Amino acid sequence: MTHRERTARRILGAFRLLIAAVELTALVGNYEYVQGFRLFATANFFGYFTVQSAMIAVVVLVFAGVLALTRDRDPAWLGTLRTMVTVYVLVSGVVFAVIVVQASTISYRVDVPWSDVLLHFVVPGLALVAWVADSVIGVNPRVSWATSWWVLIFPSIWLVGTLWRGAEVGWYPYFFLDETQVGGYLGVTLYCAIVLVIFLAITTALVALNRRLVTLAERRRSTRAERADDAEERSAQLESVGA
Repeated sequence: MTHRERTARRILGAFRLLIAAVELTALVGNYEYVQGFRLFATANFFGYFTVQSAMIAVVVLVFAGVLALTRDRDPAWLGTLRTMVTVYVLVSGVVFAVIVVQASTISYRVDVPWSDVLLHFVVPGLALVAWVADSVIGVNPRVSWATSWWVLIFPSIWLVGTLWRGAEVGWYPYFFLDETQVGGYLGVTLYCAIVLVIFLAITTALVALNRRLVTLAERRRSTRAERADDAEERSAQLESVGA
């Protein structure tokens, strides 16, 4: 690893910690915001996929940030985990945007406080920047194609638990999980299938991008090494002639 790559990795580590701090601030702010609603229930707040994925993201970003500040490379499994978390926060942003647009079509107002702006738009953007930067630096192992399937584990568990709890308490975090709002269970299935495709599409795109960027980084290092070898060889030849 070159000095430039090590410096870039240290900067990336600090950036990861910054994102974690922003995410945590957004979570606290959002929790305080919903406290203002009379029918607010703590269990419901933590039932949102956005909130759960944001909590996971904070832990992963802090761990990955500290590792980038203290180690030259991440283990391969962390690349998979970081990609999954990045996908989760991106999908949360996409779904929230769809809900806001959907509400506007039926003249229903959805308030978007600063905490939601951070959670659903700012943090996903920052997380994507950090993820791409890591791939551009290219010192970590390539992200495995299997990540496209690993990414579905947590959302699947969340979905089953949410549908079960929703049937028990009569509350769903998102409209498309409530059969009474989407024309029955067929509508729920259709919406979930669409979200599933979004998960797979974003993950596959990120994995493909990562592998391409890491390949380019390896080529740059190889080119620099060849140039260094050529320069050393020319220097040795000049010294030989001078002798």
